[in-house]
Amino acid sequence: QVQLVESGGGLVQAGGSLRLSCAASGRTFSSYAMGWFRQAPGKEREFVLAISWSGGSTYYADSVKGRFTISRDNAKNTVYLQMNSLKSEDTAVYYCAASTTGWGSGWAGEYDYWGQGTQVTVSS
Repeated sequence: QVQLVESGGGLVQAGGSLRLSCAASGRTFSSYAMGWFRQAPGKEREFVLAISWSGGSTYYADSVKGRFTISRDNAKNTVYLQMNSLKSEDTAVYYCAASTTGWGSGWAGEYDYWGQGTQVTVSS
């Protein structure tokens, strides 16, 4: 069983930055691909970014390319989402997810474990 706990959300002005963290339990974090998804009010959950187990490969949604960055520290069992140049349309609950068998794609069905989410609100 893997538990994921997100942190770092909050209220920020448009153009600002936030860094989200996702801490994972378990001794095999370094073997999991990790992803970030988000869900805005009234919308379906959508893919944001993913990173392979080694950190050597990353995959971004077009909407966040050039603004968001995903990274991981396997020694700390933590994955990060650095968000810059935030826009009002980035307002959502952000979820991290762990994939025990996949490589880190944009398909939510690949992911076996999900965190509870952290709210990000961008004011314009």
